Amino acid sequence: MKRPSPLRRLVDASKLPHSTIRTRIALVYGGVFLVLGTALLATVNLASRAGTETEARAIASTAVVVVPPGYTVNGPFIARSSSGSSTAYELTDHVSDAAGKQLLNWSFAALLVMTAGAVGVGWWIAGRVLRPVHAMTAKARRLSEKTLHERIASSGPDDELKELGETLDALLGRLEKAFDSQRRFIANASHELRTPLATQRAAIQIGLDDPSPEDLVRTRQTLLDTNRRSERLIEGLLVLARSERGLATDEREALRLDHVVREEAARYPNPTVRGVGGGSPDGRARSGSSPDGRGRGGDGPVVIVAAAACSVRGNRLLLAQLVANLLANAVTYNVPGGSVEVCLSGEGALLVRNTGPVVSEADVAGFFEPFRRGEGRDRMGPGSGLGLSIVRSIAVAHGGTVTAVPGPEGGGLAVTVRLPVDQAPEPASRAETRSGSPARISR
Repeated sequence: MKRPSPLRRLVDASKLPHSTIRTRIALVYGGVFLVLGTALLATVNLASRAGTETEARAIASTAVVVVPPGYTVNGPFIARSSSGSSTAYELTDHVSDAAGKQLLNWSFAALLVMTAGAVGVGWWIAGRVLRPVHAMTAKARRLSEKTLHERIASSGPDDELKELGETLDALLGRLEKAFDSQRRFIANASHELRTPLATQRAAIQIGLDDPSPEDLVRTRQTLLDTNRRSERLIEGLLVLARSERGLATDEREALRLDHVVREEAARYPNPTVRGVGGGSPDGRARSGSSPDGRGRGGDGPVVIVAAAACSVRGNRLLLAQLVANLLANAVTYNVPGGSVEVCLSGEGALLVRNTGPVVSEADVAGFFEPFRRGEGRDRMGPGSGLGLSIVRSIAVAHGGTVTAVPGPEGGGLAVTVRLPVDQAPEPASRAETRSGSPARISR
């Protein structure tokens, strides 16, 4: 097992229980200074001792010795006639040792003083550096769901701390937007769910007060229509919640998006289908009834489909719901004698464009919010106001994007969904044998 480095051990040792970052920084500064200072002083002391001893011996070997009276010279020795002897080398060694000890003592004292100073300087510098962090912390503590409009607004040089402040401001912006969207969703959902109940109560109170056979039939139809609308609304909320949850890997499968588009288009009266394979997966356009109950031969808009072969990975039911909502929205909000154009490219771009009423640029972004309708659209109409919200959630769950722009000269709406394509297309046998379709929730 690899042992940690000395610096790593020093940093770990500075992590005292309940210690602040400022304390740890100051201790690290002091510890680093102590280690480096010890190494420096040890080097200086060793070099000084070795140099002093060598120089002193050189001086002693060339010195002229003056012999006082009563002393004798015996080679390198200067001795009393009645006492022991000592050499000049020994004297220089004693002097060198004394000087070295004195230098070591003073160095040790200076090291302790400078280490304490380094800790103090580190404490002061850490306080200066961490001051913006303390300001951010204090500001974040004051924030709540009612004050998310406030921002940290970091000032100073363009460094890491300012970048952190700007990142937190961006996070607060996203949180504010999410909270506002949640509040609007709850308020609108409460209103949308309360309206059918009020309609049912009024129909029961008025229609069944003193009913005639015609009143009973009318009341029955009103209650059924209101019940269907409530059911569509609840189903739409469930689909919206499921798509916003995202998709796990095991919930995805390889499928042909062009087959899904043709299947959904075939539910409308007299669709004109172009593209590879034509019509449904078996090459024929199937007949059926539209989501609003109209069969073939109805007076609805003409649906024109041009779909190239396109393979994606995703949930078939959710993708069918996406296409169904786009078509239902384009058909429902159209003009008499209008048309709906559906184009799918091999790169996963699905365009649905209609010839509906004039739409302003300011209204387009709001169409993707839950329960948002265009100007003049009836709240008691066939839609629930969730169609394009569900489209966006399903597209995002599949890793795609959704954009919308007003049609030519402001008439109608053009919605483009882009999904990542699958490089390994689904086997034809699986695509052709698949059957069944989900319930339709239209806008």
